[in-house]
Amino acid sequence: LGMIIGLERQLHKKPAGLREHGLVCMGSALFTVVSLSFTGGDVSRIASGVVTGIGFLGAGTILHLKDKVVGLTTAAELWVVAAIGLAVGIGLYSVAAVTTVLVLLILVYGRFVEKK
Repeated sequence: LGMIIGLERQLHKKPAGLREHGLVCMGSALFTVVSLSFTGGDVSRIASGVVTGIGFLGAGTILHLKDKVVGLTTAAELWVVAAIGLAVGIGLYSVAAVTTVLVLLILVYGRFVEKK
């Protein structure tokens, strides 16, 4: 699911693409599954760690240039891709799939609306 979003970003030559989105999503899912096996059901600590870690990763994609800021969308979508991975890790496949579709709709149609 992360790679689907990453493909859209790569096609538009954005800073993070197919591999980065796929890795963030898979890593979040793996942390969640591993957490479930150790804690027997409490993933809240791992989830909060993933959110914090992805926040730092996202911050690295944001650049402030003279009169504009770039990378905010990439940072936001990496954050959402991590949440999709967490959802997959706890078995909320339909939530993860619907969120993926919504992210793609926002990226595609949001670009169109911004140009208008």
